[in-house]
Amino acid sequence: MKQCPEHVVEYMHEYLDGDISQQHEKELRTHLKSCDTCKEHMNELTNVVAFIKSAAAISVPAGFTTNVMHRIPMKPRALKGVQRFLRRHPMLVAAVVFLILMSATLFSSFNNSQQFSVTKAPGLIVEGETVTVPVGETIKSDLVVENGNLVVEGNVEGDVTVVNGKYMASTANVTGNVEEINESFEWLWYSIKNGVKKLFSTAD
Repeated sequence: MKQCPEHVVEYMHEYLDGDISQQHEKELRTHLKSCDTCKEHMNELTNVVAFIKSAAAISVPAGFTTNVMHRIPMKPRALKGVQRFLRRHPMLVAAVVFLILMSATLFSSFNNSQQFSVTKAPGLIVEGETVTVPVGETIKSDLVVENGNLVVEGNVEGDVTVVNGKYMASTANVTGNVEEINESFEWLWYSIKNGVKKLFSTAD
């Protein structure tokens, strides 16, 4: 049978399952007439199938299901501990769920926001996706450029933030902090800081 084609064995299984086509059955019968090894293998398979079909159903002892169900613990101890913790600290659970949802929202907004934007300030030159603070010009506010590059040749009296872009200048021209954000975690941290800053500025 080692020298016989592999599809012959497949045809045997199809025949025993009752799924064989007429063409395959014809090929199988022709092959079995000429190959004693395959014929013997087919007889063995037929005997196994007949034995399985004729075997009586195995009966389980009375009360078997009840005994098994009594031995299964109702709830795992670890699960009980988790449920107890969740019931005792609902505010902590709510805070964690809130942070997860906010993080997912901020990550998706970071990945999906590809639109170029810049803080409106007089004196800025915008060419395509490059923002320039020209020589002799002073910007007296924070400057945020998203999905573009910033070139500072003049002065900025405030913080500079570039999201998904490059900052090109010497830091001597900027009085505040300079921040380049090109990663999701940096964007998350920036969004949290910015949100808190806006919250406190509106509270005042």
